[in-house]
Amino acid sequence: MTKIVIVGGVAGGASAACRARRLDEKAEIVLFEKGSYVSFANCGLPYYVGGSIHERSKLTVQTPRSLHSRFNIDVRIESEVVGIDTAKHEVEVIDHAKGTSYRETYDKLLLSPGAEPIKPPLPGVGLPGVFTVRSIPDVDRVCESANATRARRAVVVGGGFIGVEMAENLVERGLSVELLEMADHVIKSLDFDMAVDLHRELQANGVNLHLREGLKGIESVKDVLVVNTHKGQHISCDIVILAIGVRPESALAVSAGIECGPRGHIVVDERMRTSAEDVYAVGDAIQVTDFLTGAQTAIPLAGPANRQGRLVAENMLGGNRTYTGTQGSSVVKVFNLAAASTGMTEESARAQGIDVDKTYLTQPSHATYYPGAKMMGLKVLWEKGTGKLLGAQAIGQKGVDKRVDVIATAIRFGANVRDLASLELCYAPPFNSAKDPVNMAGFVAENVLEGKLRQFYPEDVATLPRDGSVTLLDVRTPGEYSRGMIEGFKNIPVDELRDRVEEIDREKPVYLHCKSGQRSYIAYRILTGLGYECYNLAGGYDRWSAITQG
Repeated sequence: MTKIVIVGGVAGGASAACRARRLDEKAEIVLFEKGSYVSFANCGLPYYVGGSIHERSKLTVQTPRSLHSRFNIDVRIESEVVGIDTAKHEVEVIDHAKGTSYRETYDKLLLSPGAEPIKPPLPGVGLPGVFTVRSIPDVDRVCESANATRARRAVVVGGGFIGVEMAENLVERGLSVELLEMADHVIKSLDFDMAVDLHRELQANGVNLHLREGLKGIESVKDVLVVNTHKGQHISCDIVILAIGVRPESALAVSAGIECGPRGHIVVDERMRTSAEDVYAVGDAIQVTDFLTGAQTAIPLAGPANRQGRLVAENMLGGNRTYTGTQGSSVVKVFNLAAASTGMTEESARAQGIDVDKTYLTQPSHATYYPGAKMMGLKVLWEKGTGKLLGAQAIGQKGVDKRVDVIATAIRFGANVRDLASLELCYAPPFNSAKDPVNMAGFVAENVLEGKLRQFYPEDVATLPRDGSVTLLDVRTPGEYSRGMIEGFKNIPVDELRDRVEEIDREKPVYLHCKSGQRSYIAYRILTGLGYECYNLAGGYDRWSAITQG
């Protein structure tokens, strides 16, 4: 009989415990959790603060009693593992409820301690009213403080998933919110040129966004918190949420001599084994392999942690399953928008020396003649020349996760961007268009790779010559042109182009744009068919406008 000891519950540890029981009815399974909650929906915590989740009990996925009655797992809460003797196969445990300590033996040990929110060494981060969000007690304290002080103003530090979600839900709770982010955009898994849509959405819903602005310190002045920023601002508020990021809780592994990476993450192999015999690790505390590059990285997401827990349970019981890496697929709700991404960003690809190409599309969530269709923006990345699919980002009100999930699946199976054009996806007017946005991305990429389309990009617009050496052409309607135009672009609507082609010098390259890139592609084909050298603005006027105003 195998005795499995698990340190930490939530996603990885609880998943491993339940999977191990399903595989082996006779195994002895002991799960230690230093807190009071062994399995809870930590991704749902911000929505409890905002009131979307009304019942606190809904956050609890499993309890010690339910895990014992259904899975015969010995769950010991408020029990902190403080030491590992890898030679003796023992852990040292402090029972905080009883104030005692003892040792427990194991045959296989799984570390699933997770990651803890970063509290920077800055003045005032320990003041009352300053919170991090990781557990149910954390959000209890946020809600209790908001109620007790009748909070009206909040500052959120950090524009990652938790920061943006907390900003939204504090607004939903009735607070005015200031959001500080050191980078030039929120949500690191997006590029700036897509995140600008979220910036507008946050601001439209009352969040005062401070980009490229970090926390210098916090003071308490007459029972009011004052957040001091690097730019010299002093923002008064009642609550501060620190959502700067997380660090792995790997101190236990370090003290046991288990190998950890340069940022403190536990090093594991493809079977989730650590450097210590019979000791495994999963979840936010570990270093993972980037699926696309093979590089070692850290991607703290619940989905991968759950899959790792399932896999490691089998391996601890004699299996030989391998983890093939993490590609970072994610989605976040930002008021009325959703933003999804998978794989590499353009920024990360270029940082690794990859010659990346891209396109932008604006597409409806379903057939526009059926009521309720909403437009979405989609960015797809591939390796120039080979067409290897690298990543995708999408933002919109409907259907965003569906499209990115399709591309995430394609990446997992090694697709070329051309393959997106061939995918056969479900269609009926309430659900889709006959040409899905994913197919459309494939069509555009296919044209680029085959030389049927040459693109230029929003970042190129400012440097295009305005000296008459090239032709800059806007093929939108006169009404659209009058409401906003790019300096130097002449307006000839696409439907008039054939009749007015003599106005365009055949000896000069032509740079075209429309609202989204679709009509200007038609103009591109007309002009190239007549012998012109043409370039089409990827994403069109709308993407250029969003970026320049973002």
